[in-house]
Amino acid sequence: MLKDYLNRSRAARYSILFALPLLLLYEASSFLLNGSPVSGVRNGADVMLKALFVGLGGRNGLLVFDVLLLGTGAVLVWRDLRRSKGGLEGRTFAFMGLESALYAAAFGAVVGSLTSLVLGAPRMLDAGAGSLDLTTRLVTSLGAGIYEELLFRVILTGGLLALLHGAFSMRRGWAAPLAVVLSALIFSSFHYVGSLGDQFTLQSFVFRAIAGLAFSGLYVSRGLGITAWTHALYDIGITLIQS
Repeated sequence: MLKDYLNRSRAARYSILFALPLLLLYEASSFLLNGSPVSGVRNGADVMLKALFVGLGGRNGLLVFDVLLLGTGAVLVWRDLRRSKGGLEGRTFAFMGLESALYAAAFGAVVGSLTSLVLGAPRMLDAGAGSLDLTTRLVTSLGAGIYEELLFRVILTGGLLALLHGAFSMRRGWAAPLAVVLSALIFSSFHYVGSLGDQFTLQSFVFRAIAGLAFSGLYVSRGLGITAWTHALYDIGITLIQS
C-alpha cells in the first residue's frame, strides 16, 4: 500500500494537480497585494520566468506565459490520466499534504544540522527579506514554493541533467549528481541578487546550498507537488517565527 501511494503521488496527475492550488493562491494573493499581475513586490523566480514574455509582449506576453504553463501542465495530467485508466483519489492528496507538512517541519533542523557540521557554526534559520512587511513576506513565500521549484528544480536541474547526459554524453550516474550540485549552488546564489537580495554571508550561502541539495533530492524522489508545498510551508513557518 505504501509503495502504491509513493508511486501514485509522484505521477503527473497527482503531483501537478497538487501544486496547482499553490500557484493559484500565490497569483491571487500577489494581485491583491500589488494590484497588478506583474508589478510590485513578487518572488524573484516569478519575475525571472515571466520577464522575457512580458518584455516581448507586455500583458499579451504574460498571457502567453500563462497559457504555456497551464497548458503544459494540463497535457501532462491528461496523458497520465489516460495511461493510468483510473480516476483520482482524494485521500492521496490528503496524504501528500500531510507528507509535505512533515517534511517542512523537519527541514530546518536537518539542513541547519548539516550546515553546522560543514562550518562548525551554530544552527541557523533561513532569514527572509526583513525589510518587507509580514503580508508581503508570506506572499513571496508562496511564490518561492511554486516558482523557485519550477525554475531551479524542473527547468534548471532537469536542463543541466539533459545537457550533461545528452549533449556531453556523460554517464547518467555522474550527470545527475553534478546537475543537482550545480543547481543547488545557483539556487543559493540567487538569493543575493537584486535590490531585495540578502546580504551575503558564508553561513547563509552554505545553508541555502544544502537546502538546494535537499529540495533537489526531494524533487527527484517525490515530484514537483510535494517539493513545492514543502518549500512554501517551510518558508511560511520561518516567516511566522521571525515576525
